[in-house]
Amino acid sequence: MTVFPARRAVPSSRALPPGAVPHPRTEALGPARPSPLDWARRRRAERGARKLEAAGARALGQLDHLGPAWHVIEWPRTDAADLLLDDGRDDRAGFLAIGPSGLFAVTIVDHGRARVLVAGDVVQINGKRPPYVQEARRDARRAGKAMSAAVGHPIPVTPVLTFVGSGVISVYGLPKDCMMATHRELDRLLVAGGNKISPVTAEKLAQVAQHPGTWLTGTYRPSADYRWYEEGRTGR
Repeated sequence: MTVFPARRAVPSSRALPPGAVPHPRTEALGPARPSPLDWARRRRAERGARKLEAAGARALGQLDHLGPAWHVIEWPRTDAADLLLDDGRDDRAGFLAIGPSGLFAVTIVDHGRARVLVAGDVVQINGKRPPYVQEARRDARRAGKAMSAAVGHPIPVTPVLTFVGSGVISVYGLPKDCMMATHRELDRLLVAGGNKISPVTAEKLAQVAQHPGTWLTGTYRPSADYRWYEEGRTGR
């Protein structure tokens, strides 16, 4: 009779910890790849962001002609409620322009080669009517509310809708309480109202606008003494 030596028991896969057993499908597939549709959407969004950034730079270039008395401030145009509803497709850019003529919330719209039709509050581009005028007014109200709370005085902020592109712009009526111009006319539009505040006051307001607390918490209080003047007067 032949006697074979006893073999050591080999543990089955059931005896191994769950992480030690490779899944045959996950090991072969690797990380999930984006679908062609997702890839195309991401590429389109990236191109749109680059175009919008270039449009904003063209508008900012016009403000270089205004001199050192003017200040350009980036500010969060979207509040916390809109961040929850944001779909990542904002086709506008914007900034605050502060100078002797006052405070302006400038909204940049890049229309490219498309024709623009303007009739009061209605703006039509490529057959669509985005609420650009209403959004520009809303942004200006938000900026004015935040600045007024920070300074302790009512600070009016004027909305300005600026178009960047080579397409024809046909105007059949301008909107009320909202200024409008192309980026080539932006510098002349901002100074058309004359001097309403002094350069010193404009610089102080720019410092308030640059402080993060002005937009995040509304608790920022400047230590400087702000003095305001009647319509048409300037001072220090």
